[in-house]
Amino acid sequence: MNIGDYGLIGDTRTAALVSSRGSIDWLCFPRFDSPPLFGRLVGGELAGAFSVELEDVREVERRYLDGSAVLQTTLRTATGVGTFTEGMVADTGSGLLPQGLLVRRLRCEKGTIRGRVLFDPRRDWTRDPDRSERRGDVLQCTWGSIVATLGSDPNLPLGPGRPEPFGLRAGEELVLTLGLVHREPAISVSPAAALRELDRTDAWWRAWSGALRLPPYEPDAVRRSLITLRLLTYAPSGAPVAAPTTSLPEVPGGDANWDYRFAWIRDASMQVGAFLETGATAEPKAFLWWMLHASRRTSPELRVVYDVMGGGDLREVERWDLPGHHGARPVRVGNAAAEQFQIDTYGWMIDAGWGYLRETGDLYRETWRELRGHADLLAERWREPDHGIWEVRGDRRQYVHSKAMAWIGLDRAIRIGERLRLSDRRWRRWLTARDAVAGTVRRQGFDDDLNSYTQTFGGRELDAALLAMPITRIEPKDSPRLQGTIDAIARELGAGGPLLYRFAPSGEGAFLPCSFWLSRALTETGRVDEGREVFEATCALATDLWLFGEEMDPTTREHSGNFPQAFTHAALVEAAAALGRAGVVREIGTSRGSLRRRRERTA
Repeated sequence: MNIGDYGLIGDTRTAALVSSRGSIDWLCFPRFDSPPLFGRLVGGELAGAFSVELEDVREVERRYLDGSAVLQTTLRTATGVGTFTEGMVADTGSGLLPQGLLVRRLRCEKGTIRGRVLFDPRRDWTRDPDRSERRGDVLQCTWGSIVATLGSDPNLPLGPGRPEPFGLRAGEELVLTLGLVHREPAISVSPAAALRELDRTDAWWRAWSGALRLPPYEPDAVRRSLITLRLLTYAPSGAPVAAPTTSLPEVPGGDANWDYRFAWIRDASMQVGAFLETGATAEPKAFLWWMLHASRRTSPELRVVYDVMGGGDLREVERWDLPGHHGARPVRVGNAAAEQFQIDTYGWMIDAGWGYLRETGDLYRETWRELRGHADLLAERWREPDHGIWEVRGDRRQYVHSKAMAWIGLDRAIRIGERLRLSDRRWRRWLTARDAVAGTVRRQGFDDDLNSYTQTFGGRELDAALLAMPITRIEPKDSPRLQGTIDAIARELGAGGPLLYRFAPSGEGAFLPCSFWLSRALTETGRVDEGREVFEATCALATDLWLFGEEMDPTTREHSGNFPQAFTHAALVEAAAALGRAGVVREIGTSRGSLRRRRERTA
């Protein structure tokens, strides 16, 4: 199954990936970065799945309910039509409910449908339940402190790893409820009660997304991306994860397989920006509070990435015993990027604080104290080489993008200081450092022959991350240098259509956030029509559910990398907001027909 075939359902604590044919091949519990209960996506058949698959399927059509994270799939078979409605219940902290509750309802709309249910849970990839037993109409599986309870209506004699056939006639339905608990007593929820909870969750999502302040340009695409970002935010702490998966390959069959189930400061800050663009302040506030506590052990230094509870020990383990997605090995658990030094992390963090203050007029006193420490560190260390935004595993280098983000960090700290308390001595130190960064970048980061800023000081390689230059004031927005950089990146790193490589092609796919960055850079520098064209062409590459991965194969147009990717969805929101500010108004729905028309235009 290709990565883009999967839909996302979740409860803001963990998430499941479900294929178009009804198989849940990925679900970690109790949180995003826990070992999987269903891990077939990268662990193969022995890693477990939860499938409800119909016989002789001829056509599949999927959509999310409007403004919601509840997924609906219509399957047309040779003998009938079935409709799947499924999702995970959000906010299970209230009432007598398990910590995790997944609800799947299959209704026969027409004719007859036949299929089978396979409930094959594994703990930590391949471990069978320590104990499984039927308790009345409920199957209970236990692994130490983890308990999974599965109920069905009508009652099926389900057992772990044993396929169970079923048949439905028009008007009949099958409801499956999976309850999950960790270090708590097992709780069984009747199918009828579970459906009521799913309806309540659907209403919650509609209310949340309905309160967003959407831009006049592409509001439906923005709403769907924000729902995805909210699904990828760990509610108990406020930490946004980069993706809900690990080891989905950037290169088919390759070894660029990383664990993204953690909170990168860079990615999280982009998500903060996306939420703030639409007036959502609760999520950014929670992130800043989480970050304040996560960084205290190393303050004023920041780790590049933390786990969802703020832990910094993300030691990377390679699992060569697992087959990987389509043979891409090794499967990795943990991420060694946590040990890198990345200057841009500080810039993104301070920018998030500034964005929150600008939107709300408020900032925790403790948060401002922490951000002052980050700005002091930038003023002291911006000249040092680092590992850069792309986390290349090798020697540190003098990345131009890192310096540009140091400029942003110092600039935003100065702006915060203009509204909150700041000593003159500190203000002068930051201002001197900010101006020094700008002068150094202009002198050492630009190549006259290329008419472009380059990836590193004195180098000649290009870097799509430099599309962030227009949001700095290192160059004025009408600067020929900025225009030359945008054109050089579009020309030399182009991968066909709106697609861009991050840097000189190396066998990996095109990096999807870069396409939205290109759109925003064009828009911010006055080339609005070009920015709109790139935006619409990139949106046409979304899956049928309006989800984006990290990368895309330029030839096959298949999504690759961990999925769905928060980085890409945040970039979409910010590009759409820039177009909206530029006066572009165009409402295009997220229906399948609309998406098909876009794809035809792109082709």
